[in-house]
Amino acid sequence: MQHEITRAIPLLDARGSLTEPGYAKRLLPVYDRTKVKGGFARLKEWDYYYVGCDRFGVALTIADNSYMGLDSISFLSFEQEGGEKPWEVTKSPMRIFPMGKTGLPATSAQGVTKIVGKGYFLTFTVADGMRRLEAHMDDFKDGAAIDIDVTLMQEPEESIVICTPFEKPAHFYYNQKINCMRAKGTVRLGDQMYTLDPGSAFGVLDWGRGVWTYHNTWYWGSASGLVDGVDFGFNIGYGFGDTRAASENMLFYAGKAHKLSQVAFNIPMKDGKEDYLAPWTFTSDDGRFEMDFVPIINRASCTDVKLIKSDQNQVFGRFSGTAVLDDGTRLHVKDLLGFAEKVENKW
Repeated sequence: MQHEITRAIPLLDARGSLTEPGYAKRLLPVYDRTKVKGGFARLKEWDYYYVGCDRFGVALTIADNSYMGLDSISFLSFEQEGGEKPWEVTKSPMRIFPMGKTGLPATSAQGVTKIVGKGYFLTFTVADGMRRLEAHMDDFKDGAAIDIDVTLMQEPEESIVICTPFEKPAHFYYNQKINCMRAKGTVRLGDQMYTLDPGSAFGVLDWGRGVWTYHNTWYWGSASGLVDGVDFGFNIGYGFGDTRAASENMLFYAGKAHKLSQVAFNIPMKDGKEDYLAPWTFTSDDGRFEMDFVPIINRASCTDVKLIKSDQNQVFGRFSGTAVLDDGTRLHVKDLLGFAEKVENKW
């Protein structure tokens, strides 16, 4: 039995710990940065968006991790026209000791998240039920600049909101993932223009606020698209914190959320290491999420300077299998584009 939060509550108590671990289907717990007690050097805040269609995708990040800020733009091409292999470019300028000065909003429901650096900017504006994502970066690929102007709309009524404590006092992770937002707009990369059509393009938000322990690993998977013409997506993940109150596993169908129990990422191994580009499987303890995953491309990066390490493998590919809604309805998923990742951090 997983605990659902069903009313608006303060996220943190006077000691800086979660008042009520568990999950919600809306952003009910209220985040107040002044109540953080675990040390502002440990506070991590970020807004991450992925937007894409079957042809291409973009990922945008603004993060303030106290002693390190990270601003990132990724472009991924999934097509294999004329023998061209899928490819991706990621540029992630870092900032030193932002210590909260980035000014990320205390709610995902409104506000402006903005950063300007040398040769680039990112702006996320949330207002009037829509999310506008704007970005520019000089010399993004082969000397060419990238310009992004995308609007996310038709935000579903329900999402996954998770309040996860760590064993260490005053350490927590507060997170909302919003799947299945319709996307429209353009991405210009040099002389090439890419267009997102809301009939086939979707976006997901990963909105995170928390005081993290130093060393942790997480697994995260997400997809948004259509099953038999109806909006469908999912969020799956685990790997850190005390998840006895709830997991973050959730299905989304026609704007409604359907809670899952535990989901396992079965990443193939080769010579004692993960073989990320070989086919994966996903299994669940309740039989409600059983998927095959055929990778297309691995957006991999590793930064290791001893005390600080981030080893990321975000694999994009296609999911096929079955998902079962709360009422027992069985959905058959075929070649749904999404991603699954394993990330290890020392931060």
